[in-house]
Amino acid sequence: MRIGVAGVGRIGTMHATNLAALDRVDEVLLFDPVPGRAAQASADLSGTKAVDDLDTLLGNVDGVLLATPTNTHPEMLRAAIAKGVPTLCEKPIASDLAEMTALVEDVEKSGVEVLVGFQRRFDPAIYELNRRIRAGEVGDIYLVRAVGNDANPPDFSYLPASGGIFRDLLIHDLDCVPWLVGEPVVEVYASGSVLVHQAFADADDVDNAVVMLKFAGGAHATLAGGRHDPVGYDHRIEVLGSKDSLVAGVDPRTPLNSLEPGGHVAGPDAYPGFPERFHRAYVNEMNLFTQVIKGEVANPSPARESLISLRLAEACERSRRTGAPVKIEGN
Repeated sequence: MRIGVAGVGRIGTMHATNLAALDRVDEVLLFDPVPGRAAQASADLSGTKAVDDLDTLLGNVDGVLLATPTNTHPEMLRAAIAKGVPTLCEKPIASDLAEMTALVEDVEKSGVEVLVGFQRRFDPAIYELNRRIRAGEVGDIYLVRAVGNDANPPDFSYLPASGGIFRDLLIHDLDCVPWLVGEPVVEVYASGSVLVHQAFADADDVDNAVVMLKFAGGAHATLAGGRHDPVGYDHRIEVLGSKDSLVAGVDPRTPLNSLEPGGHVAGPDAYPGFPERFHRAYVNEMNLFTQVIKGEVANPSPARESLISLRLAEACERSRRTGAPVKIEGN
């Protein structure tokens, strides 16, 4: 099997490394719009080969991963499906809801498998959490709590183009939590503050936010996200149901200190960032991508479902600005 990777920045190089390590992948072809960048990445990574253009890449692979800037995703994704190449595209597949909706329709008309790179769906513990919910082992869901904190703020120059905390940091939970609950969200309330640095206010953004989701069946979810955690990168999801209470994201590297005797204490190797926290998820994502290409498993992150998180993120932003809940219609 030959897999292509378009875009060899930090994320693309990580994916290429994980793909090259899979036994079933014979070669990884690399392309980047920046001249010379793919050749340099290939020189540093065994099992890879650089190509000069996207057409050459798409004409010589069984599947392709798109890790280029967001504004290039629609054109590249349409080129991939036109050639019938199964694709894993980093989120978001488009920058706004109207453009994404049109793109999803094109994807579905093509019949080509397209996965969206929401890595939490591929995290083994979260994947198992979803399996247990679907199997009825949790019972009726009462409440979901999700926490997502960066260890350190992103580069401030990134903020004006980030889309804001709901489209950037919390978009993953806005995808993952409805996927876990398995019901439409009918109402959103969000609030945020600037507590970390004035740069967030200057970018018309916030650096700490909370979200409440109400689901059609009456269950609620609370999501909390922040741009600075002095202990380390933290992401946890708790599900409380009528039969069980489960959590994903608590292990010896979780940056959390308990004051109870014998309680959890953060060690010296607390997670520094999302690549480390979700390493198993990223490896599993590449493995499952190859399985989707071979027709061995169903697509775990289809393009249409990525519309849900963006719609919710936009509702969160409206709620934060108005201070009022936002009803979600048409789910």
